[in-house]
Amino acid sequence: MNMGLHGHKGRKHPFYKSIYFAAIGIYTALKTERNVRIHAVVSILVLISGWVLNLTYTEWLFVLLAIGVTISLEMINSALERAVDLATEEYHLLAKQAKDMAAGAVLVFSLISIIIGAVIFLPRLIEILKLLKS
Repeated sequence: MNMGLHGHKGRKHPFYKSIYFAAIGIYTALKTERNVRIHAVVSILVLISGWVLNLTYTEWLFVLLAIGVTISLEMINSALERAVDLATEEYHLLAKQAKDMAAGAVLVFSLISIIIGAVIFLPRLIEILKLLKS
C-alpha cells in the first residue's frame, strides 16, 4: 500500500508547500521521537550557554553546525527506521543493519558534537571556576 506517492507523478507544488511539509516533519519528529526532543532540549541549553558565555562568531558557527547536523541526522535515522518498518514486518538482517548503521551515524556525530562543545565551552568554564575560587 503505497499511499505516500500515489497520484503525485509529475505534480509540482509551490515552494511554500515544501516549507510547510518540512515544518510538519519537524513537528512530527519533536512530537513522536524521544531522542529528537532530547537533542532539542540540550540544544536550547547550549544556545543559552553560548549567549551567556558570549561566544565568538566562529564558535557560534561550529555550535550551530553541530546542533543542526545532529538533529538532522536523528530525523533521517527516524525516517529510515519508519521506511524499513513499512517495508517489512518480518525480521531481516539487512533491515537491522540499516537501522543500526543509521543509529551509528547519529552516535558518531553526537560524539563529535560533544567534542566541539568541550573545545568551545570548557576553557570558558575553567576560567569562570578560577575566578570564583580567587
